[in-house]
Amino acid sequence: MYVEMKAVIFTQYGSPEVLRLVDLPKPAPHSNEVLVKVHATTVTIGDCRMRSFTVPPENWLFARLSRGLFKPRRPELGMELAGVIESVGKEVTRFKPGDPVFASTFDANFGGYAEYKCFPENGALAHKPAALDYGEAAASVGGGITALRCLRQANLQPGQEVLIYGASGAVGTNAVQLARSFFGVEVTAVCSPANFELVKSLGAAHRVDYTRQDFTRQGRFYDVVFDAVAKFPPSQARKALKPGGVYLNVHRDSSANTSLTPLQELLELKNLLEAGHLKPVIDRAYPLEQVVEAHRYVEQGHKKGNVVIHVAQDSEKL
Repeated sequence: MYVEMKAVIFTQYGSPEVLRLVDLPKPAPHSNEVLVKVHATTVTIGDCRMRSFTVPPENWLFARLSRGLFKPRRPELGMELAGVIESVGKEVTRFKPGDPVFASTFDANFGGYAEYKCFPENGALAHKPAALDYGEAAASVGGGITALRCLRQANLQPGQEVLIYGASGAVGTNAVQLARSFFGVEVTAVCSPANFELVKSLGAAHRVDYTRQDFTRQGRFYDVVFDAVAKFPPSQARKALKPGGVYLNVHRDSSANTSLTPLQELLELKNLLEAGHLKPVIDRAYPLEQVVEAHRYVEQGHKKGNVVIHVAQDSEKL
């Protein structure tokens, strides 16, 4: 029997207005797959860049070849999601119908902007942390894994000093929490004054107003400088490092090689969430029908943490 679902797609690169809410065939899982009823997803800066094709110059050619030279090869967006297992293939043993889950879609052709999504059983899909609602669970994935992957490369030791530039964004809010709570280092957060209280509540001991102060000229030096938004000149940022200090950049270091599989990274994130080292920061939430407005807001570049899209009407329930 033919069944439809609502989904948001884009068939050309451009402004948020290229996004369209359409009816598509509801997918059916193969024998080694599960079907997730999506409750929540997010709008990330990555989604906006894929839609508008404003990618860093060094990634331009690779992105064009992988995503589509003149128009999107695949029309789906949505890099993370949370929902409930609706059905499973006959070979699946990790999940059963009714299980609350959260996931990264990065290695599953994206597709969070839809009512349903199929995943391979061994994909980046895990049982949802019980204390998080669906919006929080979806919002925890990309920023949390990215922040952890980057910070791990610095071999942080308790008591060291870390500066995080762009501390109030999706990656930054996770980095502040992980640096302080998990790695046990002292954090200086660079953001706008409007976000000082937020980053303080996340564990930042010091705050720097990027609109009025240059952290490289304040006479303080750090074991690690992490640019969580890739907007500060690297050569300038390195001037604030102690001898032997480490400079991290989210564009370069989030794609560094790791020995962990995507599923292992997600399970590690789940453990950190359940242990209280992380709490997703939610700025705004929109229904799926307002995804264009959500993209407009994210593109302004001032969101605090994450912007959530509620796909199912009951997506706020645990």
